[in-house]
Amino acid sequence: MKIAVSIAALAAALMISPAMAQQAPAPTAAEADAFLAKAEKAMFDHSLISSRAAWINSTYISDDSDAVAAYFGAIGTTMTVDYALEAAKYATAPGLSVETKRRLDLLRTALTLPAPTTPGAAQQLNDLSTRLQSTYGKGKGTLNGQPINGSDIEEKMGSSRNPQELKEMWLSWHDNVGAPMRGDYAKLVDIANAGAKELGFADTGAMWRSKYDMPADDFAKLTDKIWAEVKPLYDELHCYTRTKLNEKYGAEVQPTTGPIRADLLGNMWAQEWGNIYDVVAPAGAGDLGFDVGELLKAKGFVETRPDQVDGPDTPEKQRRGYWEKQMFKIGEGFYSSLGLEPLPATFWDRTQFIKPLDREVVCHASAWDLDNKDDLRVKMCTKINSDDFVTIHHELGHNYYQRAYNKHPYLYLDGANDGFHEAIGDFVALSITPDYLVKIGLLDAAKVPGADKDLGLLLRQAMDKVAFLPFGLLIDKWRWGVFDGSIPQDKMQEGWTDLRLQYQGIIPPAPRDETKFDAGGKYHIPGNTPYTRYFLARILQFQFYEAACKQAGWKGPLHRCSFYGNKDVGAKLNAMLEMGASKPWPDALQTFTGSRNISGRAMTAYFAPLQKWLIAQNKGKSCGW
Repeated sequence: MKIAVSIAALAAALMISPAMAQQAPAPTAAEADAFLAKAEKAMFDHSLISSRAAWINSTYISDDSDAVAAYFGAIGTTMTVDYALEAAKYATAPGLSVETKRRLDLLRTALTLPAPTTPGAAQQLNDLSTRLQSTYGKGKGTLNGQPINGSDIEEKMGSSRNPQELKEMWLSWHDNVGAPMRGDYAKLVDIANAGAKELGFADTGAMWRSKYDMPADDFAKLTDKIWAEVKPLYDELHCYTRTKLNEKYGAEVQPTTGPIRADLLGNMWAQEWGNIYDVVAPAGAGDLGFDVGELLKAKGFVETRPDQVDGPDTPEKQRRGYWEKQMFKIGEGFYSSLGLEPLPATFWDRTQFIKPLDREVVCHASAWDLDNKDDLRVKMCTKINSDDFVTIHHELGHNYYQRAYNKHPYLYLDGANDGFHEAIGDFVALSITPDYLVKIGLLDAAKVPGADKDLGLLLRQAMDKVAFLPFGLLIDKWRWGVFDGSIPQDKMQEGWTDLRLQYQGIIPPAPRDETKFDAGGKYHIPGNTPYTRYFLARILQFQFYEAACKQAGWKGPLHRCSFYGNKDVGAKLNAMLEMGASKPWPDALQTFTGSRNISGRAMTAYFAPLQKWLIAQNKGKSCGW
């Protein structure tokens, strides 16, 4: 990739005049290697303190922790911008090794939000970023007029079947949490775009798309190609789900044609629909035969109560978070069964398993490696239910990936691409099948659902996995548009609503004007986390899963495969994980799957029996929106 950086920008970064910059001798490969050694050491050292500041800020939200996180974030942003600008200088040096060229390119795109070299810009950018995340973390909606926090409102959105309650929760969350962010987010976009341009990119979105071992425009085309492969499956699921919602609520709430009302889909963002499986379950085949949350409770797992307290005289099984921690022990057991080393003892001491009673925290689940070695942790407000059982397997996938690549240089301490990082835990979670649940003692072998339940099992999976796909794609399509100006800042709400309609076929439960900022109601927008990774992960997980099942010699239906306990799969998986970001992602993909192309084929093969059934169910219906 050719790097375009102005003489003035380089001069500002190096604190020399443009005239001197023009006269400076051409850099050498040896100088590039020396620069990388210096940069990687400085970034590694800074990460040790900045990651701790971020952890404290996420698990103990206060004005002070906000200020500390913003302080170290600003230092890191300034450092990385300076190094990214300098990396551009060395990128065209003659005689660079493949390794050096790759690390220079990774350094150029290392930042999510680049600040320009303007004095004070890095601090302002980090102040905005920190304030946005804290606004989300402290945000509340209402239910029946009473305040309700983020984790509880998510649970209620999944369980309530009262359309008035759903509408109130949806509107109050987006009004109270998203709308106040609008001005800060617009300022953040302007600053980040200025920083991206200094690094030689058209805008911040173009910089994000340049992280995938291909030109930015080619990556956008790749995501469109993958979406085209899986869209027919989504369209059938949308049509069927709309019919069932109409039957449940009537035409006044959900018409028989057109888009679906967003708050009826069992999730605040309509990103996954599995919580309304009871509404769409096929007659005579909808009973899955088990619910993991109920299986856990039947085995004595008890959710932590607010009145529980820790103390030296408290029996172990009555300590706060004890049973939630046992869910993590089960997740660890899956990875151990593949031959991977157990989690370090510090994981169990330092992880946030449940929501504390005495402070605000960011409940959105995330996995952390605080020392780039083995200080692995998860931050989560765990509930004893099926969703969180799956989430635990997912988050631990991040931790095992982080540990596998920890011997590489700093710039390689990442996944082959960010979609890989998300896909590891997801493809392991696909193996939460009846066979796996029997092996770990949660499900009685005599109660394993028969083949007549397969349709229901596939539909339940599709309500999460397939329903997510357009949402996973549109989040960044919206941000790419805001970054490049094709979605003007005075039409950010309109752009969001339009993309939700175009890709998901959904509409809000009430009209939204430009005083609103519904995008801010989704954590990854104020959290400034690129989202295409999740779209890629939904696709990659099925490629990984299909490959693992083949390696394990599975002969039955693909959706019933479990590779739990197969150490050959574990060895091959670890070989891919250990690569980190040291090689282009097609190399890593090939190591585990034998293919160099990301494709939706494995996903459509997995759901082929369901798609055939959906087509039959939708016959004669007016599908589409």
